[in-house]
Amino acid sequence: MDFRVDAITLDLDDTLWPFAPIGARIENTLHDWFLAHSPGTARRFPIEAMRELRERIHAEHPQHAHDLGLLRRLTIERALSESGGDPALAAEAHALFLDERNRVDFHPEVPDALRELAALRPLAALSNGNADLERIGIGHLFRFRLGAKEFGSAKPDAAIFLAACERLGAEPARVLHVGDHPEQDALGAQRAGLRCAWINRDGETWPFADATPDLEFPDLAALVAWLRAQEADTDARSAA
Repeated sequence: MDFRVDAITLDLDDTLWPFAPIGARIENTLHDWFLAHSPGTARRFPIEAMRELRERIHAEHPQHAHDLGLLRRLTIERALSESGGDPALAAEAHALFLDERNRVDFHPEVPDALRELAALRPLAALSNGNADLERIGIGHLFRFRLGAKEFGSAKPDAAIFLAACERLGAEPARVLHVGDHPEQDALGAQRAGLRCAWINRDGETWPFADATPDLEFPDLAALVAWLRAQEADTDARSAA
């Protein structure tokens, strides 16, 4: 498919790095920390029970569904409260969570591909999560990061896509959103009037019969190759 791309918005979790290992490490690290600093909390809320508590907190606070960091903090505070722990420990536990949250292992092609993408088009990060690009070390490659927490609503809400386009100074039809999630990323972007590239690393079947992504790639390196081919075609037509 051939169309003009003036800017790119990019999902983070599971697009640039796998999130499941991060989530598991957070659970294990926090549990070990509670064992050392609030043993009663660790006994009352082993990993599975803490996970269930987190789900309960999410259900109790749907108005904060876009702020995962706050929901994690509320979970920690509730765990300490229900186990007789010291509430003053919540700040340190939450800081530990943020440290682990921002320790990421990129998919192999991502560091090089990100640098190439940033050289080819203006990049903006568009995420429902709470990754800190500066702490991760890639903030300099992005014009900005727009998160669900900061904006007040999450993908696939069209408003967050359109806000990113406005900040980029680009028409939605000339912005390509890149992400792994079929609904939150691909369909959300299309419904907002953007183009979309579905990053399908595992070769999954597209789940929707009534819509298809504009583009599909196995990784970001393939996206870079597509952009370079588009530029080469444009240059060739200009020279003809």
